[in-house]
Amino acid sequence: MSTRSLSVSLIVSLLCALSAPLASQAPPSSPLAPVAVPATGFAGLDRYRASRVAVYSDDYGERARYRVANAALPAPNPAENRVVFFGDSITDFWRLDQSFPGKPFVNRGIGGQTTSQMLVRFRQDVIELRPQVVVILAGTNDIAGNTGPIVNEEIEGNLASLADLARMHDIRVVLSSVMPVHNYTSRAQEFFASRPAERIVALNRWMREYAAANAVVYLDYYGTMVDDRGMLRRDLAEDGLHPNAAGYAIMARLADEAIQRALTQGRSR
Repeated sequence: MSTRSLSVSLIVSLLCALSAPLASQAPPSSPLAPVAVPATGFAGLDRYRASRVAVYSDDYGERARYRVANAALPAPNPAENRVVFFGDSITDFWRLDQSFPGKPFVNRGIGGQTTSQMLVRFRQDVIELRPQVVVILAGTNDIAGNTGPIVNEEIEGNLASLADLARMHDIRVVLSSVMPVHNYTSRAQEFFASRPAERIVALNRWMREYAAANAVVYLDYYGTMVDDRGMLRRDLAEDGLHPNAAGYAIMARLADEAIQRALTQGRSR
């Protein structure tokens, strides 16, 4: 064997000897540790957020929720004033067929969502359905921190983006106030505590001003449903947040009026 061949052989042997103990020290493969969700100070909200980790990581905007329904929905005919109700659980739980019988109103609410999630699905769940009007009701879950801390200015930016996207596609916008919350029942305590009244009032004030400056209809649920203590009327929700039949009856009347204003506003432009 030549000197060169011997040297190469010695180097290879040395490298193998050095790498063996390193390989034996490699930790065995193990499943990933559970993700720790930061605490919010509200036990119910912490449990909810922990239960949504897979949703937030796999389908943040929950676009799968209405994918099949959207594909099955025919295009609106030229005489149809299609309206999409777009929002969170308050919209999701709303039986539009009962509140607006015979009208081509489409529900695209998803419980628990924030405005950041709604931006992700706005194109497929609103724009591509080609409505005349979109009724946006959002913001209460942002204030509660469902998808993490967010200040009012960021919520306002998300709402403005939703409205801007709609108007760019000739969809008239009805921007709904965030509803008040009460704490008159045991079920209502955490919903109320996680949604400070002053933040709701401030966000609604911004919406009213934005609507006036941007050819958007402002739908004031808050002013009709609030009581003399600045909370949601006790008779309108059992858990302090989600309307009962009486609450939805008031909302239906106000929404219908706002939709008619939006349609009239659109024709006059």
